[in-house]
Amino acid sequence: MANKNLSRAKVAKKDEFYTQLEDINNELLHYTKQFSGKTVLCNCDDPRVSNFFTYFAYNFKFLGLKKLITTCYKNQNMDLFSQNKCESAVYLEYEGDKNGNSIPDVEEIGIKPLKGDGDFRSKECIELLKEADIVVTNPPFSLFREYVAQLMEYDKKFLIIGNLNAVTYKEIYPLIEENKMWMGASIHSGDRKFWVPDDYELKAAGCGIDETGRKYIRVKGVRWFTNLDYKERHDNLILYKNYLPESYPQYDNFNAINVDKTSDIPCDYDGVMGVPITFLDKYNPEQFEIVGLTQIGCHDKCPDIKKYNDYKECITATDELTGASGGKTNENAVLKGKGNKKTYYKGPNGEIVHSEYKRLLIRKRHQ
Repeated sequence: MANKNLSRAKVAKKDEFYTQLEDINNELLHYTKQFSGKTVLCNCDDPRVSNFFTYFAYNFKFLGLKKLITTCYKNQNMDLFSQNKCESAVYLEYEGDKNGNSIPDVEEIGIKPLKGDGDFRSKECIELLKEADIVVTNPPFSLFREYVAQLMEYDKKFLIIGNLNAVTYKEIYPLIEENKMWMGASIHSGDRKFWVPDDYELKAAGCGIDETGRKYIRVKGVRWFTNLDYKERHDNLILYKNYLPESYPQYDNFNAINVDKTSDIPCDYDGVMGVPITFLDKYNPEQFEIVGLTQIGCHDKCPDIKKYNDYKECITATDELTGASGGKTNENAVLKGKGNKKTYYKGPNGEIVHSEYKRLLIRKRHQ
């Protein structure tokens, strides 16, 4: 049990990223009317350092909120609002300004201890979740699947931060295809800056210490995930390229063509196309239909038509065999030729193929 708890603590520490207020504000601007009269839960947030708490507390009246609830995982210090030390987790409730100074004061914020460690999966935190209308937070990336599953189980509206690659998880992709979750409005490229605890090791590129002495890291591929609708999500992607067979090769194992960039989607092709997962940044569900993902078990509407179990994996630079079977590329997006990745696959009769990065399989809707 001690080792298990230690492992959980290490994972929790690695997941302890604090979102920038600017990123929160830029995203929430697109949903302000949807928060009126709602109870908001931030259930992965230490209010001492959480900009989610800051944003909602100071914009409580502007948004017309009913209540703000935040929970803290193993909060060791309650002195944001008092001088008391506490070994247990806490949750806070704020129901708006009472003394007319438009500032969330100590007297206006209810601070209550939790019996457990504040884990979002605990029974007492689930009771708080049931009370909420909308959940907004930066959940632990390592628990993203489990976190989203809980939101779906309790049928909650949400706006959360995660990594774009999460759309390739078998538990997450169906939600994208079924239009139960989509990308948010404001982050579509680049990396994002997150503050981290003082004892966080700064090993990766892009880490540093800002002018106030706070440690930060930069994380690539960050996106907002939500089921709150917004106007820009229904803007059509402007298509201007024409289909040419030599520019859009057919996959060796799917009845679909390969499109390397979202901007290259041809305007005059009505069949199935494989596009990068960054396509979701521009996805309009009225313009396109998502029919699959090139990954095992995620493309029933567009089944693969070939397997590579009798192929051998080779190193592209040297043509040496790696000893691995071509079966490892089954249900990937496969094109003929060596390609430019580290490995390719050679068939029993000398056929040469390579796999692309994961592709969403889409087709245009007739509008």
